[in-house]
Parts: sequence; structure tokens; C-alpha cells
Amino acid sequence: MRITDLLKADGIALGVKLADKQAAIDKLVSLHDKCGNLKDAKAYKEGIIKREEMGTTAIGMEVAIPHAKSEAVKAPALAAVTVPDGVDYESPDGAPCKLIFMIAATLDGDVHLEVLARLMQMLMHEDFTAKLKAAKTPKEFLAIIDEQETKQFPEEAAAPEAKRDGYQVLAVTACPTGIAHTYMAAESLQKAGDEMGISIKVETNGSGGAKNVLTAEEIAGCDGIIIAADKNVETARFDGKPVYSTKVADGIHKPKELINKIINKEVAVFHSDQKAPAASAGGESAGRKVYKHLMNGVSHMLPFVVAGGIFIAIAFLIDTFAGNAGSPDFGSVNAVAAFFKTIGGVAFNLMVPILAGFIAMSIADRPGLLVGLVGGFLATSGATFILPGGDVPSGFLGGLLAGFAGGYMMLGIEKMCSKFPRSLEGIKPVLVFPLLGLGGIAVIMCAVNPIMGIINNAMNNALVAMSENEALIIPLCALLAGMMAIDMGGPFNKAAYVFATGMLSFQTDAAYMIMAAVMIGGMVPPLAIALSTTFFKSRWTDEERRNAPVNYIMGLSFITEGAIPYAAGHPLQVIPSCIVGSAAAGALSALFGCKLMAPHGGVFVFATMQGTWYLYIAALAIGAVLGMLMLAILKRPIKK
Repeated sequence: MRITDLLKADGIALGVKLADKQAAIDKLVSLHDKCGNLKDAKAYKEGIIKREEMGTTAIGMEVAIPHAKSEAVKAPALAAVTVPDGVDYESPDGAPCKLIFMIAATLDGDVHLEVLARLMQMLMHEDFTAKLKAAKTPKEFLAIIDEQETKQFPEEAAAPEAKRDGYQVLAVTACPTGIAHTYMAAESLQKAGDEMGISIKVETNGSGGAKNVLTAEEIAGCDGIIIAADKNVETARFDGKPVYSTKVADGIHKPKELINKIINKEVAVFHSDQKAPAASAGGESAGRKVYKHLMNGVSHMLPFVVAGGIFIAIAFLIDTFAGNAGSPDFGSVNAVAAFFKTIGGVAFNLMVPILAGFIAMSIADRPGLLVGLVGGFLATSGATFILPGGDVPSGFLGGLLAGFAGGYMMLGIEKMCSKFPRSLEGIKPVLVFPLLGLGGIAVIMCAVNPIMGIINNAMNNALVAMSENEALIIPLCALLAGMMAIDMGGPFNKAAYVFATGMLSFQTDAAYMIMAAVMIGGMVPPLAIALSTTFFKSRWTDEERRNAPVNYIMGLSFITEGAIPYAAGHPLQVIPSCIVGSAAAGALSALFGCKLMAPHGGVFVFATMQGTWYLYIAALAIGAVLGMLMLAILKRPIKK
């Protein structure tokens, strides 16, 4: 983002006289307000003053750059003044300030930091600042900045004009885990846009948070927004713009089709009072909505399961090395092991409340978070009307019910309260919704916990029975591992993975065996592809072989999505081969008695495995080789 994109001629005042620092702030805020950059000038000014109380924003050399992030800002912008006589701005070098820039930034993103860093780099050149102070007109002032910015950042000068003036199409990509599909869809959309000559910017809602965040200015200037996501993303910011919502797989496989929908104006305008974008793929069925709500809960739950599971696994590993494997308190005998098990247990105990909380939040926005979290906690504690302190935990299933029941209950409460007088609008989100929601979810969970608790106990007993009966556990593990390879990150894959992570809450041998089988099932497809391109090169094109080595890393890291491009190109050969390889690996994992408490990490968590880890590696190798050999049979050599 260039300085000249943020600074308008009306936001520049040259040769002004200012009595003091307060007068300088008032002048610059008024320039921002005059340019229409602010929703509330008073609130923005308070943000500037609050920032100045933390320490002066004067940087020396007769320059100051006051700045603030505020919800009172419409879009990132700059204002500037020159003060020939100078003004005392409490500069660290004691010199009066003669050149002042004020940055107005929105709450999303860190635009103010980027602009601040760029200004600092440019203002280090004394000849540049001298020219700005001597400028006679705003047009000349902007020309000086443009010349210096082009000189210091020449790579931007060569960028397409479309990028400078805004993007034609914006997009947001997100998948439940935020690992592979998110970035594959972003890359596919970006590549398609480049090929079509359409300027496009893609925001990724990945596991590390939102990256390349869309700014208010970019949203205002675009033709429309594509949301390719399998979980809910924040859409209120797109109010009044055409928005098309679809699954993340379409972002990977149909990028040009999605872009054309925006360019050809085939998409209806979205209004933020709706619970979903105005246009969506196939009208977005009720089943897909439920799936997205579920995946929103799962994506927020996973870090707790992964980190907690690894900590608990480390505790067992330490006690094993300490010779305490046969102890009834295994995992807590050694003091260090007890520390890891306790901390891991805390994370595990938060798993169900987090799942329920974010399912409910996906359905009913912020008011749903309270009811979901409390409902999930009541599910784990087993609260009933007779024993509100807890009696019959309903576990993972109870948490699912709490999330959906709480979310839809909150929608009903919001609708019921929609006729409140306007004067009471302010107390609804802080008083009415929390009180009614808390009371409602308490009644629901105390009523259903006894029933869900019976089901939960039955499932727990079934898992215990499975762990003692190979005739039951091995076919189940083979089935779940095979499901991991059917759509490699799609609904079948996610169903198997969510089932396995949910079962971890029972903390039984069978649950850990299922988790081990599901992980190995997800590791096989990329490895089978990589092995096939290495040992059966004639079956693949030069480009497929060049791109394949990364699948060794992705497979060993439990990122199944590395196989997707190959499955998309050769579905009848790749998918059956990967299913057979994954199912075989899952069955062998169960046969060898491999147990895994860490639901992610691939080879990096093998050391925490209960059972013989090298047999787990053997099962993985056999499954990958079997997938490779089946591919060699089904996929014939390419004719030159």
C-alpha cells in the first residue's frame, strides 16, 4: 500500500500556524474528518490522545507521526501539515516539529504499522523532508512523496495499475484445520486471476490466524467477494457488496468459474443482517450449514486436543523411561510426568466447552459464545436438576448437542427480543441475551445430560470392549483409515478425524488405537503418490514428477491434502489406490496395538506413542508401498 493511496489533497494543510501540540492534533483530526475518513471524529481524537499519553510520537528531525487504531475510522488514511514556525510536540531531541503526518487505521490488520515503517524509511532522507517542508501546494506535496516512494520502492512502481487503484475481486479462503486447503484455494484463485488479467487479493483464514487481511478500502472498491470456506468467516464487513459463498474445494478446482461470477455480476448483494451471504453455491443446504457450524467448532477445538494430547503422551513417555509403566498411576508417578499430565488434562478438559462454544458462536454470533461454552462445561460435568454440581457426564456428544441447541436457542431469543424499545438496544447484548441464554442452556443440559450420559457410558463400554476384541477394533480402524483417503480433507476425511478426536475424551486404549489408525490413514496418500512418482516415473508427467517430492514431507507431517492435485487429475486410479493403502495401514496399526494420544503431528509425535513405534512405521511403510503398487497397476505408462 503506497503513501499516495492514503493521502488526499484535501487532507494536506501547508504553512499553518499552530500554538501547541493540542492545536496540531485538532488540526489533523479536522483534516481527516474533512476527507470523510472518520465515522466519529471525537472518538478518533480520544484514541490519538490516548496514544500520546503512552509517549510522544515525535521522532526528532522536526517530524512527528501521531497514529491510532480505532473503530471510528472508516478506512486507513493519512493527513499531513507543514508548520514553518514549528510547534512544540515534545520531541526527544527538543526541536520543534515542522512536518506532521497523522495515521488513521482501522482495527483489522496492522496498516498503521506498515505505513509508519514506510514513512520512517522515507523521512530518513533529509533532502526529502526539506522538499516537503518547502512545498507550496498539496499537489506538489503529493508529487514529492510519489517521486521518493517510487525511488525507494521501485518494485511497486512496476506493479500493475489495477493493484494501485484497488482490486477487482477479493476472496477469503478457510478450511476447518486451516492447514492445506486454505492455502491451496488461495493459490488457485490468485493464479486464475493472474491468467485472466483480473486483479485479485485473497485473505487466508489459516491455523495461524487471518493473513493478507482485506482492508475496508479494498472492500469498498472491489466488484465483489468470493468466500471459499468450509467454516464460517466474519462477513459483516462485506455489507452492501456482492458476495458469493461456496466450499473451499471450489476455490481449488473452479477458480475461474468463481471469478467470472463476480466479474459478470451474477451475484446478489449481501446485507449483514442476514445470517449467510446472499448468494451461495446451490443455495447452501441445511446440511452444509450444519457442517460449517460443526467445522467452526472443530477448528477452534483442535489446538486444545493436539497440545493436550501431546502433553499427556509426553507424561506417559517419561513414566515409561522412569520404569513406572506398570503403576496404577501411570503418567503421574514421576513428578515431571505428573506436571505434563496435569497441564495436558487442563487442555483436554477445555476441549468440549470450546467445541460447543464456537459451534454456537457460528450459529448465533457473539451471543452464542456464552451459551455454548457453559453448555459444553455442563456436558463435561454432567449437571442435572438434582445434582447441578455434576453426576452423569455426557462428554463429546453432549458438547455437540450443547453447541447446536444453544446456538439455535440464542437465535430464537434474539428474534423474541427484536421488538424491544430502541432505548433498550444497548442492554440486550450485555444483560438480556446472557441472562436468558444462560438460564435456557442450563435447563436444556440438565434435562438431556441423564439421557446423553447413558449413551456416553454405552459408547465408553463399547470402546473398552473393542480394545479387548481384535475382531471388532481392526475392521473399525481399517474403515476409518480408509475414509481418510476418500476425499483427502473433505467431509469423509473430516468425519473420520472428528470421530477419532472426539473419542480421545474417553481416554481408553481403543480410543488411542482409533486415533493412531486415523493418523496413519491420512499419511499414506501423499506418501503413496511420492513413491509412485519416484519408482514408476513413466506413469507421470514431468510437472507431476517435479511437484511430487514435497509429498514426502506432507505425508510424514500428516497433511493428506498433498495428494489432492493428483487425485483430481486421475481420480479413478489415485483414490482407490490410496483407500486400499490407508485401510491396510490402519488395520495393521490396530493389529500391532499402536496407541496414539496426539491427534496431529505425523512423525514428529511418534516418540509419544504407546506400543511399538517401529511397528507403526512398518504399518505406514506397508500401506504406502501397497498404494504405490496398486497405482502402478491401475495407472498405465504415459505414451510419449
